[in-house]
Amino acid sequence: MNRRSALTLFMPALAMQQVKLPKKIRVAMVGLQGHPDEVLGPAGTLPEVEICALCEPDAGARNSALRRGPASTAKVYENWIEMLDREKPDIAAIGNPADERARAILEATKRGIPWIAEKPIADTMAELKAIREAVAKRQIAFSMLLPMRFLPEYLALKQIADSGALGEVAQISAQKSYKAGNRAAWMKSRKSYGGTIHWIGIHMIDLMRWSSGREFTEVMSMQGHVGAPAGIGAMENTTATLFRLDNKGVGTLHMDYYRPGSAPTHGDDRLRLAGPKGVAEYMASTGVTLMEAGKKPQTLTKLPRGGSVFVDFLRALYLGEKQSLTHADILRTTEIAIAARDSAETSRMIRL
Repeated sequence: MNRRSALTLFMPALAMQQVKLPKKIRVAMVGLQGHPDEVLGPAGTLPEVEICALCEPDAGARNSALRRGPASTAKVYENWIEMLDREKPDIAAIGNPADERARAILEATKRGIPWIAEKPIADTMAELKAIREAVAKRQIAFSMLLPMRFLPEYLALKQIADSGALGEVAQISAQKSYKAGNRAAWMKSRKSYGGTIHWIGIHMIDLMRWSSGREFTEVMSMQGHVGAPAGIGAMENTTATLFRLDNKGVGTLHMDYYRPGSAPTHGDDRLRLAGPKGVAEYMASTGVTLMEAGKKPQTLTKLPRGGSVFVDFLRALYLGEKQSLTHADILRTTEIAIAARDSAETSRMIRL
């Protein structure tokens, strides 16, 4: 197989750069929980994008957004359905709690409004089925806030795996470890939070599949609420998930909210891909490293340029470019995240 060395300078991916859009684009924000900065940040650099309206019951989150340039002139609504009907935005940015998200997505879809939503897009398999059918019927453009796959480190891991440097990836190991802190009220309730595997696990589920090129066929999870501070409410603070890969390999994901307050960063995310020819992994303390058979371990010093999930969506919607985070990936990753969470709650393995 002819390929460039995995240590050569990779071709830039979606760049965080000015994008010239063909018209003014009005965005209405249904909720500001989770990762609104994934929309507000790029919107502040794109003159054609206007945050025309927002609806957020939490005064703190609402006022914080209104103090920022992109949303400073947004009209505030108390009812988001009224907002969609009156404003008729070009895009709905949906960032409400887990138990309300699917309804907002379905209402935007019914109105023919393209949307980008917090993850996961559904809390149950029934909701996911309804969304899948609705977007297929209306042929609506959509995306989901999975920004990690646009980070240079994970782009590098994917390009290493795609280059053949590892051979056939047969083991994937992933970690998320966060500081517990004092969480927002909606996160402290299982109903509005959706579960730790559901909420933060979906990031790594996406990265594991996408970077390795492997599919998941079975999942088994366990989770616990052990030694948890009052500030996290009912949030599970320790989880482990086992995946069977489509080539009979194995994937593992463990997550916790035990990272000490004294740690230098809020989170400690790690991803490791292993195959018969080598191992590639990323952790903040060591960077992206590659160990190929017969070669000395090396640390990559040149990484792909990072991108933006919102800009990826805009490029596809208005410039006709291929969407990097595909509709198929969004639906499948959501399905796996729900199944992984459901497995922990029912103590059974689930076929995917």
